[in-house]
Amino acid sequence: MRLLSRAARSAAGPSERGRRRFWGWLNAVFNKVDYERIKAVGPDRAAAEWLLRCGAKVRFQGFDRWQHDYNGLPTGVLGKYKIQAIDATESCIMFRGFDHLDGLKHVEEIKFNKSMYIEDTCLERLSSIENLQESLNTMEVVSCGNVTDKGLIALHRLKNLEHLFLSDLPGIKDRQTTVDRLQTALPRLDLSLDLD
Repeated sequence: MRLLSRAARSAAGPSERGRRRFWGWLNAVFNKVDYERIKAVGPDRAAAEWLLRCGAKVRFQGFDRWQHDYNGLPTGVLGKYKIQAIDATESCIMFRGFDHLDGLKHVEEIKFNKSMYIEDTCLERLSSIENLQESLNTMEVVSCGNVTDKGLIALHRLKNLEHLFLSDLPGIKDRQTTVDRLQTALPRLDLSLDLD
């Protein structure tokens, strides 16, 4: 799904607007948090189900390959499979679903690449999760048009973040201040920028 300007939205016909509304509604449904499901199957399984339902991929500890097939999620003893990496490239994950991340303790890497619903509130929520503050060391934010300086500055709470790649973020207006704040808070951070 692509984002349209306000003028383009008003110029779109009724069927186009209806399709966008339907997909927006469906994406919101996919992101709804089912707390009973989290209790029943554990945070890693429930988060994996959410991520795959929304078009993202996960990699579990001890596995080299990415899991992208919802129906192919590994089964077995509850709590056996721990999410180590999340690739949300072109997925429909949104703020509404971020409570799924609360119980994850082993996530080391997250990629938000062309994730149209990723915005400042998502990055703020992510960086407020204590477990992720401890485990996350690699992150990528690329072509997420709703991310601004405010969202990136919130990442300073991810105290173990060592690698951050930022590219094609038109919402970044005060690049130097944002970079300075991140590098002051995270002196070990290797920050790669391609914002021009």
